[in-house]
Amino acid sequence: MDHLRRPHFGKSHSHDKKDKDGRRESSLGRPVARSIKLDMVVESPPVLFLDSPQHSSGSLFSGRMQLAVTSALPTTIKSFTLAFRATTSTKRPVGDHCKDCSSKSNDIKEWKFLADNAELATGNHDFPFSYLIPGHLPTTSHGHIGSIDYKLFARAETANGEVVEYVRPVVINRAIRPGNDKNSVRIFPPTNLTLNVTLPSVIHPIGDFPVYARMSGITTKKEDTQIRWRLRKLTWRIEEQEKFVSPACPKHMAKVGGEGRGIMHEHTRDIGSDDLKSGWKTDFADGQLEGEFMASIDSGLKPQCDVDSPSGLKINHVMVLELVIAEEWAPNKKPNQATPTGAARVLRTQFNINVTERSGMGIAWEDEQPPLYEDIPASPPGYRNEIDNYDGSELNEDVDQLRLS
Repeated sequence: MDHLRRPHFGKSHSHDKKDKDGRRESSLGRPVARSIKLDMVVESPPVLFLDSPQHSSGSLFSGRMQLAVTSALPTTIKSFTLAFRATTSTKRPVGDHCKDCSSKSNDIKEWKFLADNAELATGNHDFPFSYLIPGHLPTTSHGHIGSIDYKLFARAETANGEVVEYVRPVVINRAIRPGNDKNSVRIFPPTNLTLNVTLPSVIHPIGDFPVYARMSGITTKKEDTQIRWRLRKLTWRIEEQEKFVSPACPKHMAKVGGEGRGIMHEHTRDIGSDDLKSGWKTDFADGQLEGEFMASIDSGLKPQCDVDSPSGLKINHVMVLELVIAEEWAPNKKPNQATPTGAARVLRTQFNINVTERSGMGIAWEDEQPPLYEDIPASPPGYRNEIDNYDGSELNEDVDQLRLS
């Protein structure tokens, strides 16, 4: 029966495991020491565009690229470049699992610091750069379907073939300075109801804002009776509407019908809502009601600001108001004794709102006053220190007769 037993069960198996682990460790190896390192120091404030894309002057971005030579001997740099890159990506590409359909990058600005095998000594080397980012560019956005990102991509290559890369994300925001409040009027035929709504010119993702509403024409008087509408409920919500055109790469161009075409995707979500059943004043004698309430955007839902990109991404926001009104009948002599007729209506309307970041001081880069050294105000006119001698005739006794006029 010895020939049915498993030979060498135990120690030999553990020995094989050690050999396997040893081969695994040797296959990993040690990390190769690099002769150069890249880093960046940003000297400008966060990028913020003021005003709309048609009127924005952009934002000035500046910094220093740092190339550190860690080897003991001087290193020859074959090339050292920096690019400001914009990337548009989508979660619904034309071709599934196709990187060219999912993402598209474009270099907006490029710097060439070193070329032609420049030799650098051991130590740190700074390469300053600056760029006026155009104000018409779309801001950084991360929607449900598409997204827009910006980054600084640096690449250095030595003469020995060693390549080192460095990536620094750049977040671009836009702030539209507030102006006068917007007044909108809505009419609801076949009734005589008219709704006047006052909204701020801009709305921020964080914080609340007031909404003033006034409805007129709620009372219709006849000879002995009157028909009037009573507001029972007011519902408001803020919708974020996103549209994105997914482009096709040359490989999947036939799916969309040729070059320059894509597939339109839409997505809508609520980023703030509430129901109100009180808080307004009703005056049936004048036939109107009015009220003011506070609305806000839920920052926990990560709302996006308005953006309209030539690459196909568009995000806008609307505020939807729904008013539930009930019809009542009352005699003119006793208007307080109202009787519901059982009729009701739901009035629905929407208003475009502009969601933007806060502008802070609201000063564009070209309007900022640079620092003044030796800031000394203009001095008053100087006086002569010399006193001229009197060349006239002798005064003698006439001095006592002189008077100041």
